Amino acid sequence: MSKKINVAYATAVSLGAIIGSGIFVLSGTVISLAGILSLVAFAFVGFVSLILAFELGELTSLFPELKGSSYSFAYEAFGSHIGFVTGILLYFSYASSISAIALGFGAYLSSILGLGNPIVFAILLILVLTVLNLMGVEKAAEADFYLVLLKVAILIIFSAFAILTIGRTNLPSHFTVPPNASYGFFESMQGIIFAYSGFQSVSTIASDVEGGGKGAAKAIVYSVVISLVLYVLVDVSLMILAPVTAYKISADPLSFALSYAKAPSSLFLVVGVGALIATTSATLAMILTSSRMLYQIGADGLLPKFVTKYDKSRDVAVNGVLISSLIGVATLFAGNVYVIAAISNFGLLFSYLVTSLAVMHFRRKNANPQFKTPGYPYLPAFSVIAIVLFFIGMPQEALLIGAVTTIVLLIAYSVIREGMRESPEKVRIFEYFRTRDRKS
Repeated sequence: MSKKINVAYATAVSLGAIIGSGIFVLSGTVISLAGILSLVAFAFVGFVSLILAFELGELTSLFPELKGSSYSFAYEAFGSHIGFVTGILLYFSYASSISAIALGFGAYLSSILGLGNPIVFAILLILVLTVLNLMGVEKAAEADFYLVLLKVAILIIFSAFAILTIGRTNLPSHFTVPPNASYGFFESMQGIIFAYSGFQSVSTIASDVEGGGKGAAKAIVYSVVISLVLYVLVDVSLMILAPVTAYKISADPLSFALSYAKAPSSLFLVVGVGALIATTSATLAMILTSSRMLYQIGADGLLPKFVTKYDKSRDVAVNGVLISSLIGVATLFAGNVYVIAAISNFGLLFSYLVTSLAVMHFRRKNANPQFKTPGYPYLPAFSVIAIVLFFIGMPQEALLIGAVTTIVLLIAYSVIREGMRESPEKVRIFEYFRTRDRKS
């Protein structure tokens, strides 16, 4: 059996998934949409993510042996029907994100070298990280730990440079509110919620963490707090280096800010290396998370037995790693990336909603987890309201794609399940309430 990983390594796995290409790509877009209000957006979404981290930590401490994250908690709380839908939506959300993050790596590396096809570099990255994942969860977590230390150090160097330029910057002209900022504020939050999304990764390896579920819960909360501080710090640094009006929707806001501030060329290289490290560790974490989630869905009998092949000596879901990596490579060539992204985003929000509801469910059942969400029931209720608002604020196309996908999964599950019965299941849903009323 592999050795247990400590809380620091577990936190690194979560940070590796959270601080990926988002902070190197998304931050400039958020500023262009919301200006100085982007600080409020990062803080608000970070607060909601912190509540979700508490909730996920509570459920992880309750079921540390499960590897399916929000899917497993939906399965245990609400049964196989909701569990199946949550699991498939969330699995494809993570598996498809492998390609998006790896492509970011390829684009940065191609830009630094001045040659090569980003897709080729992305495929090579996925292949290398597939081998690393097959070596075992301990090796993957250890690698992620050092990658996270490097990229956090690079972000701190970037922010330190920005602070040093304050003396020659007209700050009031940089920190402004753009036109239509109220609309941009809500639109920017749609992207930020996904920048925090990787904290679910630790819940898939809770059984491998020292302290079990309680140790994993701490790692989840620590990672969200650290990422919140870093996101706000980088957001402020970007607006110190360049005015809000200068930012557009671009793939390299940190490099743009350095160029605007006439930073030394060596710092450009450092930031480029930081982007490569960030996308590498995020891809590594997504392969690990998605593979173990696929294994758990199969272990619960909701997918063919083929996906449950597991190497106990290395603690690796072998076929899960291979399938997730193949999906990552295949989606690099997808003709419509927007469709994949829309389903991915919908799946994440759906899993967050189910997680909040699962916490309420188990509290009503008088469960006694080692780690509890503070401020219950008010914070979980607040998270549900916030997630519903995020759903409402999603682009109509994304909502439509997500809703149709959910309906298709529900129908597919029902058809398969009822097809296995000699006669269809007929449940008198409200009979329970009638019986209870008679007793009272």
